Amino acid sequence: MANNNHFYFPFEKGVDTIDAEFVQNLSEYEKYQLSFHPERPKYLDYLSLFDDVEECLHSEAFGTCLIQVHRAEFKGVPVLLIGQQSGPTSDYKVFQEIATNPAELEQWNHGMPTPASYEKAIEGVSIANTENRIIIIFVDTPGADPTEESEAGGIAWKIGGTIQALVETPMPTISLIINRGCSGGAIALTGTDVTLAMENSTYLVISPEACSTILYHDRHHANEAAEISQITSREGFENGIVDELIPESNGPAHRYKADAIAAAGNVLEKHISVMKDMTPSDVSKNRMNRWAKMGQWDEGDAIVRKPKSRIPIPSPNGFIPRHKGCKNDMGKRVFDPVSFDTLSDNDFVCDICSHRYTRLSAWDYIDLILDKESFNEHKETASVLDKDILSFPGYGEKLNSDREKTGLPSAMITGDGQVDGQNVVFCANDFGFLGGSFCMSTGEKIWRAAEIAIERNVPMVLQAAGGGARMHAGCSSMVSIPKAQLAISRVERAGLKVVTIITDPTLGGVAIGYGSRGIRLFESGAGNIGFSGKRVVEQYVGHPVSKDFQKTSWLTENGHANHVVKLNNLKEEIARIISEK
Repeated sequence: MANNNHFYFPFEKGVDTIDAEFVQNLSEYEKYQLSFHPERPKYLDYLSLFDDVEECLHSEAFGTCLIQVHRAEFKGVPVLLIGQQSGPTSDYKVFQEIATNPAELEQWNHGMPTPASYEKAIEGVSIANTENRIIIIFVDTPGADPTEESEAGGIAWKIGGTIQALVETPMPTISLIINRGCSGGAIALTGTDVTLAMENSTYLVISPEACSTILYHDRHHANEAAEISQITSREGFENGIVDELIPESNGPAHRYKADAIAAAGNVLEKHISVMKDMTPSDVSKNRMNRWAKMGQWDEGDAIVRKPKSRIPIPSPNGFIPRHKGCKNDMGKRVFDPVSFDTLSDNDFVCDICSHRYTRLSAWDYIDLILDKESFNEHKETASVLDKDILSFPGYGEKLNSDREKTGLPSAMITGDGQVDGQNVVFCANDFGFLGGSFCMSTGEKIWRAAEIAIERNVPMVLQAAGGGARMHAGCSSMVSIPKAQLAISRVERAGLKVVTIITDPTLGGVAIGYGSRGIRLFESGAGNIGFSGKRVVEQYVGHPVSKDFQKTSWLTENGHANHVVKLNNLKEEIARIISEK
């Protein structure tokens, strides 16, 4: 079957017929590979389903080709199409010709959208709102662009803004995962009213290679990682995060393109026929019902809270030991102890070498920001516990150990409190609990806390800290991000203020989930703020980043941290903001 006009993975070489049974017998990693076969239909191929297709928002900015926007009609119904186009073509012969021109190939950036890409998507949603068009989104990406340039362009805030636009639009929304939907690049465009997926697509929070690196400290156990993580869209359907699988009945879409596209059209027609007569009120009601049920968690109250601080305890003379790696500008070790008061005034960051002595616990932020003894944990959220839905290796043990270490049942704790006598709903997230990672419990707790804020007519204050979406729960963690976004939008629509405190670190799912929302206060001296972590960026670009990368000073220079507040001034500033009419 050798043919230079086609691409073959090792598992399909010499195989004349690839049917459903053949695919079922593939390893999980091979199924993952199948989902990004270069000949699978791409977004532009699916345009054949629509009439009167008109491109809009054309731009030559780098990466904008990776998200494209088209006006169109589907059987007489006006629609707005937003498509992640992961490469120039699904025609392998044509692709080979393009690949001989590196400059032309470079603009496709390995299928990873840039900040400009997401700006385009946000503008597309705005067009749909103005022109009353149903929004249909085609998802196909290995993730968002992990470069210094994208971080400088505020990619975390652009992704967060895309999610916000979709949860707030009055128009019905459909997303269709056509090939690979990975990480924040995919969740940006799947926070919709209906999520569909092609039968052989994948929907995943982290690539098997990256998961393997974390679990096994190398990339050679990708298949084991894929088995553990449940990355296929079929598994997403079984876990309730994909609404319907579109069959690739005769075999994988790269071998039966016309059949796959036609099947997608049939399913889209079914959903569009229901949506076309919906009022904004209908859309809002359905959206609320959908996201209220999103996620899986345990309910229990057996975990004892033990407030724990990570603030260093000074000696009687008011000093703490200097960390062993402290060096001055001359490269010489500094040995003298550190004044606790000086360190506290500098947000626990060394003024000589910028070492961070501690990352405060959730309990520390409660004590720092709320009036003394005013915090009362919500009984409505106290019972929400993380659930091990994948039987992920070591996850249960890690949950138990971090509960003991932090004195918390999960990373986030919510409750009522007061800031200078003003009532607020307060949500604090602890980096010490599995890196503060965004999980199903996080989305549910923010959802319930938002309902309480609306019921009591009080502002909502959130403290953000965390390293991304939690891989231990697979994509179920990631889809809780739009749930949190919708909850916060409800609070703002009720005319209530939302204040978000950005601390060290605020990355990935935490940044795009609620770190991108409300009036954002950036903790002075904080670092590790953005979408991709420093190590991820350095690994991808192949060189060290600047010393100030992702610090508040760097973010301010790039126009993303306009409200920087010292740790000891946070309470005063929050009190001022929520008191303003």
